[in-house]
Amino acid sequence: MTTILLVHRGDVTCMASDGQVTNGAAHTVVKARARKVQRANQGRILVGFAGGGADALALFSRFEAKIDEYQGNFERAVIELAMDWRTDRALRRLEAQMIVADGQKSFLAMGNGDLLEPDAGMPLAIGSGGNYALAAAQALIQHTELDAEQVAREAMRITADLCIYTNHEVTVERLEAGGPAT
Repeated sequence: MTTILLVHRGDVTCMASDGQVTNGAAHTVVKARARKVQRANQGRILVGFAGGGADALALFSRFEAKIDEYQGNFERAVIELAMDWRTDRALRRLEAQMIVADGQKSFLAMGNGDLLEPDAGMPLAIGSGGNYALAAAQALIQHTELDAEQVAREAMRITADLCIYTNHEVTVERLEAGGPAT
């Protein structure tokens, strides 16, 4: 139960997440400020997860290994991870989705082996609040001049007002063309 949102605008890519972690069985909040977006490949790739926390960490470790195996080739690494995720018996049981982006390309990977690349410039979102965040981000991109980070923050604010599994503790990671931002 989370929301991850990826926004591209101009030469900037931002990935935002809320901080809420819930115990779904008990319907309780157990953490309010979790970091659900990680950096890979020396900060040049953003990775955001929705789903089980342990499953997300296992996938992140696998993705980092694929990045190393393919000498930093982001697209090849994510394709190979999606193939493994679909065919490996242990990975197939992981319940998570992930968005990965390198500042120019982005992908949505899912446990059934699906790997989707959105049209250029289109936002991506996953998690319980994903549809709210996606709709808000698309409207903001089409009808405002806000930059990528502003769009991400405002879309997440809107989402947190609507989705009970998304809180207002938003973290945004940013990439600029040519490498990681500070």
